[in-house]
Amino acid sequence: MASECFLGLDFGTESVRALIVDRQGRELGSAVESYAHGQIVPGSAPARRMFPPDLPPHFALQHPQDWLDGAIKAIREAISSIDPATVAGIGVDFTSCTMLPCDRAGMPLAAARPDLASRPHAWPKLWKHHGALHACDTINRIARDMNEPWLARYGGIVGLEWLFPKMLEVIESDPEVADAAELWIEAGDWLVWQIAGGRGEPARSTCQAGYKGCWSPLDGYPGRAFLAACHQGLLEVVDHKLPGRHLAPGTPAGEVSESFAARTGLRVGVPVSAAIIDAHAGVPGAGVAEEGVLVTVLGTSGCHMLMAKEERLIPGVAGIVRDGILPGFVGYETGQAAMGDAFDWARRLVGAGDFALLDHAARAIAPGSDGLVMLDWLNGCRTPLMDGSLTGVITGLTLHHTSAHVYRAALESSAMGLRWIVTILREGRVPVTRFVATGGLPRHNPLFVEIIASVLGAPVEVHGARHGPALGAAILGACAAGAFYSVREAVHSMAGAGSALPPSRVIFPAPTHRDAYDQLFQRYLHLADTIR
Repeated sequence: MASECFLGLDFGTESVRALIVDRQGRELGSAVESYAHGQIVPGSAPARRMFPPDLPPHFALQHPQDWLDGAIKAIREAISSIDPATVAGIGVDFTSCTMLPCDRAGMPLAAARPDLASRPHAWPKLWKHHGALHACDTINRIARDMNEPWLARYGGIVGLEWLFPKMLEVIESDPEVADAAELWIEAGDWLVWQIAGGRGEPARSTCQAGYKGCWSPLDGYPGRAFLAACHQGLLEVVDHKLPGRHLAPGTPAGEVSESFAARTGLRVGVPVSAAIIDAHAGVPGAGVAEEGVLVTVLGTSGCHMLMAKEERLIPGVAGIVRDGILPGFVGYETGQAAMGDAFDWARRLVGAGDFALLDHAARAIAPGSDGLVMLDWLNGCRTPLMDGSLTGVITGLTLHHTSAHVYRAALESSAMGLRWIVTILREGRVPVTRFVATGGLPRHNPLFVEIIASVLGAPVEVHGARHGPALGAAILGACAAGAFYSVREAVHSMAGAGSALPPSRVIFPAPTHRDAYDQLFQRYLHLADTIR
């Protein structure tokens, strides 16, 4: 099809984006649709209406119909200016772990069993749901006691937001809902299944299962003895309630059904890729399909991903998954729990109203912020310490320091945290040869990227895509459709050097800043070692 194009569906926390691009990554249509119920969290109007008087603390739910309705509306708007028949492939990315209980046919449990609709555990749990703390502690304690080998792929700890803690929470807190659930599924996999008409068993993404479900292509899910030690119900879930084939992103997982085609205007039979986590979709969306390139997604938090040919188990790296990002590679996931949020905190702390003025003043300050050293743990330390209870620290304050000093120290601390991650990857014999930045911060905060380049002592390429995850999803849709010979060719053509996107903006390190930042990094590590 000479004029074929591809659809990327990017499901975020608040909304879904539909992006249409051609074979060179040119944007042909785009639309965003907010979820009608938004985030169903304590104190929200939907929470008080659906679960009177309110949800318990730490809950975060969503309405699955919002995802479908939002996607349909966004697709119809995005394809309004093109011939819908030219859409040749579809990719889906989704927040993770956002998961839901269903009946065997894939109907969400709260819809399949109206008598359970008033029970919060019958609804999808959003990725940020933090109600499973007790379950998570149980899983980690037993995994350590039994010396479970798979734990090494996750830095030695299972995350609070992951699949097994959320399922165990339901099993322990509401056994009736747990018994009624005939199937558990990640939202990304569920959407792919629904697009394909819910036929057969669902396809399960190696990305979502690997990073959030403790699954590997060699060993599958954790072993039976471990699951039974956690709870017999957890073993029964793995035995009977997680059906489906595991497929790498970019692999065909189904085709557009007649019902979905009728609701969207798409053709029947368009191939749909296996799903991918939203942040991870940013890797192909940043034009990367080779090993050794650290793609750093810079936003409210930081997610840094890299692919390699070999698996190296590195303490503190909380996600090492074969075929986790793109087929044929081991994907390494690291992160920083607060980045843009930390900069906004610093701005509010010092009473500054405008980032532009603060950036201008911070530029005039020498590297090292005149003696300030800050730890970027305002929302805990994700990599490498894997401890959400850690808190931020700033030292060296005097009467001479200004608001701009505090702000620059916050920028430098995040850059130091990233350098620490790069250091442990390299010490673990994982090659890191290039740096590509994407996300909101590189566009809005050039000073931060300049500091990162100087702290790392290497150029940082700021990718030109406006909607990296959605573009990455569209690329995977093209791969599922067989539009390119390989994933690498698809990435090169649609988001890399062969694409029509603006060239990456390269930020080079300032040679005169190297010594100052080398010294600051050693002080950062010393402070981190002292505080923890």
